Amino acid sequence: MANEASPCLAAADNRSKVIIKTSAIGILTNVLLAAFKAFVGFAANSIAVILDAVNNLSDALASVVTIIGARLANRLPDKEHPLGHGRIEYLSAMVVAGIVLYAGIASMVESVRKIFNPQTPSYSMVSLLILAMAVVVKIILGRYFKAQGAKVTSGSLKSSGADATFDAILSLSVLASAIIFILSGVSLEAWVGAAISGFIIKSGLEMMRDTLDDILGRRADKENTGKIKSILTKEPCVHGAYDLIIFNYGPERNYASVHLELPEIMTVAKMDRLTRKLERTVYEETGVILTAVGVYAHAMNDEQVVQIMEDVRERVLNHAWALQFHGFFVDTKTKEMRFDVVMSFDIDVGAGLNILYEEIKQAYPSYTLQIVPDVDASD
Repeated sequence: MANEASPCLAAADNRSKVIIKTSAIGILTNVLLAAFKAFVGFAANSIAVILDAVNNLSDALASVVTIIGARLANRLPDKEHPLGHGRIEYLSAMVVAGIVLYAGIASMVESVRKIFNPQTPSYSMVSLLILAMAVVVKIILGRYFKAQGAKVTSGSLKSSGADATFDAILSLSVLASAIIFILSGVSLEAWVGAAISGFIIKSGLEMMRDTLDDILGRRADKENTGKIKSILTKEPCVHGAYDLIIFNYGPERNYASVHLELPEIMTVAKMDRLTRKLERTVYEETGVILTAVGVYAHAMNDEQVVQIMEDVRERVLNHAWALQFHGFFVDTKTKEMRFDVVMSFDIDVGAGLNILYEEIKQAYPSYTLQIVPDVDASD
């Protein structure tokens, strides 16, 4: 796969440029919005508008962190990090979540103070126009961030897009409270500020949860794994593709291992040609690099072996928690039998193995039995 390194690096470099450009636009926009809102907030003595400005400043700071994370994540592999630095982007996303969470908590504290010590705001028509423009700008910025995030698969940009859209709603609530005050004299400033703070805290916690999922390792995308297995099993000699595990080392940096069930009479030379072909096809169509391809022997010529395999398969898959049966091997002379079974998370692995050992051993008492439990990681 060495000749594929250049396209990988080129794609990563282009992705980094998109993230940096988009984040730079976000920084400029949020700083300008924060400045205008701060002016309105202090002029109108409005805690809600001031907190909205603080929220925009936190968004700008988050974009700065995103740029730093993208640049560090795009560094070339080195001796200490042979698979690159892509996961730094997840750490930067965690920092962004921390900034948003801190801004929310600080805003909540200030809002609660204003609830107990209220101040009367004073709005002008210019103030209302600035707030209305801020709503429109945030909606446009949110859509732009989301589109660019989807384009380059950036969790940080997607989160910023969702946050910007949410900010538009919050700014709209601030505008609504200002209009209510002008029309009725009822001040909802501190309460709206508390609501804004609550939404900011919620957003920060959700961002932190999503980033933790990325760091811990998510279940592989079903559509992507299905596509990879489809590519592998299109080959006439491949009777099955199993144990597909995708290892993620940052956005768009995916490596995988898989077991193929191949005819037991296939030569090593043919296997070598086949696996190299499949590695290239999988990479070209999905961007995933197959780093390891294991092999299971598919029995074709021994009728007794085939009958035993089908019988054991039926017994195993008779259990709802047994999701998949593969890697079957049996030697009728030495009385050895082994196979792999994928079990769902609905049953304890030890309990499932005990049930299968008892049932298969009862049907084939003279055989030495080995059952390998596989992780339900991609199906």
